Amino acid sequence: MTTKKGIHFEISERKVLLRIFDALAVLVILYAIGRSFDFDYFTVTKEHWSWSLVLAIYITIFGTVFELYDLQASSKLDITFKNIVLTTSVTVLVYLLTPIVTPFLPEKRIQIIYFYIAIIIAIFLWRIAYVTFIASPRFYKRVLVVGDISNIGNVVRTITKSDPNYRIIGFINSEISNEEAIKFKGLKEFESNKLFDVIQKENISEILVAIYNPDSITPELYNNLISLLERGFVIREYSQVYENLMHRLPIQYVGRDFYKFFPFSRSNQNRLYLLFSRTLDIITSLLGLLFLLVLLPFILFGNLMANKGNLLYKQDRVGKNGEIFQIVKLRTMIKEAEKEGIQWAEKNDSRVTSFGRILRNTRLDEIPQFWNVLKGEMALIGPRPERPFFVKELSTIIPFYETRHIIKPGLTGWAQVKMRYGNTVDDSLKKLQYDLFYIKRRSFFLDINVIVKTISTILYYRGQ
Repeated sequence: MTTKKGIHFEISERKVLLRIFDALAVLVILYAIGRSFDFDYFTVTKEHWSWSLVLAIYITIFGTVFELYDLQASSKLDITFKNIVLTTSVTVLVYLLTPIVTPFLPEKRIQIIYFYIAIIIAIFLWRIAYVTFIASPRFYKRVLVVGDISNIGNVVRTITKSDPNYRIIGFINSEISNEEAIKFKGLKEFESNKLFDVIQKENISEILVAIYNPDSITPELYNNLISLLERGFVIREYSQVYENLMHRLPIQYVGRDFYKFFPFSRSNQNRLYLLFSRTLDIITSLLGLLFLLVLLPFILFGNLMANKGNLLYKQDRVGKNGEIFQIVKLRTMIKEAEKEGIQWAEKNDSRVTSFGRILRNTRLDEIPQFWNVLKGEMALIGPRPERPFFVKELSTIIPFYETRHIIKPGLTGWAQVKMRYGNTVDDSLKKLQYDLFYIKRRSFFLDINVIVKTISTILYYRGQ
């Protein structure tokens, strides 16, 4: 059996492609302008190669902050254009303010406007080409799912929402069929004994195996999959694909073989990494507390006028290894907010004061927690600390919930930058999946990713 190998870019490949061609498009159009018009502020030459490098770095950094490399957003030109304008505005501003590594301001200030407009046009033209050609159906990965019929629906919904270029063509039921078997009508079903024909006719590029109970697979299908694997055909296990696409750990598929899913990052025990993290915690905490002192007069005035009560409040939270500590925050709710008992905080919670809402939207209410970070009770990055009452409750419902306590809780974290505000058990499950993903893959680069995404979260007023 031979199959035509279609062209498909993986998620990481598409993000790299966007970054490289954003920079190249900008440099090409600036080079063309410099050769064709009276434009001498920015020149692409061997003598000034550093100017191009710095510009490319700025575009990449601020493009990440303003979600220019979010694949869902990149497939929509209206959202992309808005992100391009934001990215270019900040990039040009910072570029102009760093003349040590960038050109000095031109005598003709109008050239700054040309520089600004040229970058926007260059990136947007390239993004139009990206949406038209690379994000088109010809580059979709055509996938056949092999799995339990009862689980197909969740698999299809998860995959199609997470990656617009991941096209599921149909599925094969791995279980022994009978007349009373459940039918799934949301996707075309193929017969298991026609696996090779389906791959050929449908031009399948990958098989996704989503089998919760390995003992249920039929011997014929099992042998056919082995035969395909021996021929070099791409066969991937669903939990691995789920983790790579969703960036969270699929604990709902973890059974007695849980140890396969938790090879936690070596960084959790790496002394050099831990020293770096603690140094970053201390430096950031000192800067954060200094920033709080600068804003304190304004916060005191706002609290006096709108909150009318104590400025700070303390609350018990669960830290590393289950130890209890008191978190410090700026008060955002009315007095006696829990007079009827402990309850979840909700989005648009009526107990939040008008000034408290401003503090929450700007994340200023979290700044006092830098004191907890400085004391070593928290880290800059990690799972958000939860209240003991909810930890006890969620531990009985969600498996592996207390696993999140093997590292220090964080001021920000992977779950906080990857999902919006949540206040249900399902939301807590999703947060745990993100937290465990971070613990499993914890590294210097992932920490940088969290920090950059935290800036995006604050700028776009997401979350609580």
